[in-house]
Amino acid sequence: MPEILLGIIVVAAVLLIAVFLRYVPLGLWIRARSSGVPLSIMMLIGMRLRRISPPRLVDSLITASKAGLNVEVNQLEKHILAGGNIERVIKALISAQQAGIDLQYEQACAIDLAGRDVLQAVQMSVNPKIIETPPVSAMAMDGIELRVKARVTVRTNIQQLVGGAGEETIIARVGEGIVTTIGSSSSHKAVLENPDKISHTVLSKGLDAGTAFEILSIDIADVDVGRNIGAQLQMDQAEADKRIAQARAEERRAMAVAREQEMQAQVQEMRAKVVEAEAQVPLAMADALRSGKLGVLDYYNMKNVMADTAMREGISKSTQPPNMTKDE
Repeated sequence: MPEILLGIIVVAAVLLIAVFLRYVPLGLWIRARSSGVPLSIMMLIGMRLRRISPPRLVDSLITASKAGLNVEVNQLEKHILAGGNIERVIKALISAQQAGIDLQYEQACAIDLAGRDVLQAVQMSVNPKIIETPPVSAMAMDGIELRVKARVTVRTNIQQLVGGAGEETIIARVGEGIVTTIGSSSSHKAVLENPDKISHTVLSKGLDAGTAFEILSIDIADVDVGRNIGAQLQMDQAEADKRIAQARAEERRAMAVAREQEMQAQVQEMRAKVVEAEAQVPLAMADALRSGKLGVLDYYNMKNVMADTAMREGISKSTQPPNMTKDE
């Protein structure tokens, strides 16, 4: 019986020790104290209760303490609970301190919570980054197209990293500056002879205003001659003018055909009226005979005159030499 009781006591003690070590990271407390970080057991237990990883926080705190950063435990807990990456913040602060960059802890936390990589931003402040623009097409005043590629050297502007525009804005503004510079050039040859004119003009516009970067230089990597857009536009305009002229000529032809058809219709109408009038002549003569206004002898005399006239016309036509007109 005493042996069973002793076993129960031993098991209970082991369980208590396991629970104690589970919620009281004694080894982590010893490591923190040996590193000169003033942490108490109750602070570590509080981290467990707030569901904060004590190893993660303690390691960051030790790193900051060894680097000489004045960071408190509550500040680190606040950033972790806000969903930040405390390790990258501490590394960024150390890198900024070594590089002589003025970066405060609150500013670094704000950059991290804004979704930007604060460590990469600090590294870009030390080692500038090269952004290569896609080919930008522009046309000079002489109508020749030029395709330009540029390399933009930038470094991070820590003070404007929160709320500042990104790389896409830099690329868009540089492209706009290239188009403006080439478009204001009198000839494409002037651009080919002095491509650095594009760099100077674009740099003078202050394209990095309101962005998270500072433009250090703009180098023209490649300039290619494209199409003769001016000549193509003239050809297109000439083709359009030709089509307009053809359309107008077709309209005039259609109007002439319509007028001709109208005249033919009028002629047909006049012929119909003549035929109609001729058809009324026998009726009028018959009426004159019935009414006594025209005698039978008068009618036969008129027929004789008409027959004599027809005979004379036939004789005159038969006596004319061939290939000769009546006037000849």
